Amino acid sequence: MENSKALGTWLDDFKLSHPIVIAGPCSAETEEQVLKIAHELKDSDVSIFRAGIWKPRTRPGGFEGVGAIGLKWLQKAKAETGLLMGVEVANAAHVKLALEHDIDMLWIGARTTVNPFAVQEIADALQNTDKIVLVKNPVNPDLALWIGGVERLYNAGIKKLGVIHRGFSTYEKTKYRNIPEWQIAIELQNRFPDLPLICDPSHISGKRDMILEVSQQALDLNYDGLMVETHIDPDHAWSDAAQQVTPAALKQIFSDLKIRNVGVEEADFNQKLARLRIEIDDFDTKLVDILGKRMQVSNKIGALKKEKNVAVLQSKRWNEILGKMILEGEQKELSEEFILKIFKAIHQESIVHQERVINK
Repeated sequence: MENSKALGTWLDDFKLSHPIVIAGPCSAETEEQVLKIAHELKDSDVSIFRAGIWKPRTRPGGFEGVGAIGLKWLQKAKAETGLLMGVEVANAAHVKLALEHDIDMLWIGARTTVNPFAVQEIADALQNTDKIVLVKNPVNPDLALWIGGVERLYNAGIKKLGVIHRGFSTYEKTKYRNIPEWQIAIELQNRFPDLPLICDPSHISGKRDMILEVSQQALDLNYDGLMVETHIDPDHAWSDAAQQVTPAALKQIFSDLKIRNVGVEEADFNQKLARLRIEIDDFDTKLVDILGKRMQVSNKIGALKKEKNVAVLQSKRWNEILGKMILEGEQKELSEEFILKIFKAIHQESIVHQERVINK
């Protein structure tokens, strides 16, 4: 995707003064439900109405979508409201039906993105389409897999491409349903600055009361838009009830969001920012130096353990360190989540160093 500059042009077609918004129910449940939500969103910042027609669930037994009949409901919603329509597709058959019903935007879900065979099948079915096609990040934090999905579509002659950041699965319990791992999406944006980047705060948060917080974080990071799950009666939704908001709540979120300037052409601001960035660079250099010295001590500990034939992992010692660092972090306004991530990474690197010494 060396010449990816054209990828951002489809956003310009909307002529919006704000980030693009894609919204609608997690699942299309009934014709009445689809039409009612679409009409509620008609006079808002929403440009594309989204609804799940085929719903691959983590485990069998849950509601897995109404199927192709839902596409007719979307056609009717488009005719009545003028909103563009979008659905998730997971195979060539879904693509064929979506195109036959003139769906404007298709997205590939997180569970499909992990399967290059499935993505290639979809790419072949969409060959040279002028539809908007978005790729959600894979469930696991694998940037290469995410980029690979986009490249398969790009190589199929699809130019109206974009990506959706919906967070990543983890076995650890956090405040998020799917941890954001913002740095992964930022790295993708750095590599392909012209590839539109959409945030899905519904799947990241898993809770409706966090939608505003996560959406604001995304906009502060210069995301191009949001995809928010919206339901007329969220508490009784047939899928993902906890993370859906009402159309009225969504409009309030739009009102509360702050759109930041990408840059400011003021000399005083830029000078102050440059000075602060120099401070950050200095601290980063010192951090790397300290970490290097810490690993030198780990090497010495590895040598001592090798001499006495002691196991590398000492769980009691590790738990003591972690507890102490969490308390010290709180005093410096560092979240427990941040401290856990940092020190788990440091601990893992320390284990690698000690094992290298012991097995030498």
